[in-house]
Amino acid sequence: MSDTAGHGTAPEAQRQNVQPTGMTAWVGLVAFAGAMMLLLGLFHLVEGFLALFRDEYYQVGASRLTVHVDWAAWGWVHIIGGVAIMAAGIGLFTGKLWARVAAVLLAMISAIINIGFLAAYPVYGVLMVGLDVLIIWAVTVHGGELRE
Repeated sequence: MSDTAGHGTAPEAQRQNVQPTGMTAWVGLVAFAGAMMLLLGLFHLVEGFLALFRDEYYQVGASRLTVHVDWAAWGWVHIIGGVAIMAAGIGLFTGKLWARVAAVLLAMISAIINIGFLAAYPVYGVLMVGLDVLIIWAVTVHGGELRE
């Protein structure tokens, strides 16, 4: 009787010790989104510092932007946004819900800001909006894959 009891519990004990990780191959896409957020934040910082210190670098004057503000205001918007985006990108690697929400919201705000910046650098602005959309897609579709 102990043999049957032993055989019946051993496979169940083995099944209980197996912990599904819940990770799939999509984890790489979420990590990619985190890395792209770091890069996107860096791009915003560069844009911001250029707007503050070398506004002649841009192809149009500040009065021809979609939103009529001076270059110093645009610079500070980009710098603050860049720091926030980089922080959310770092947080995204933790797999926490707050980081995913922040990543999506900041990427949406970044896309809106870059649409307002299209007159200054159209190709660059479109590429930034495309990167924002890619980040939003990766985080919303596969963001839960990186949970702890």
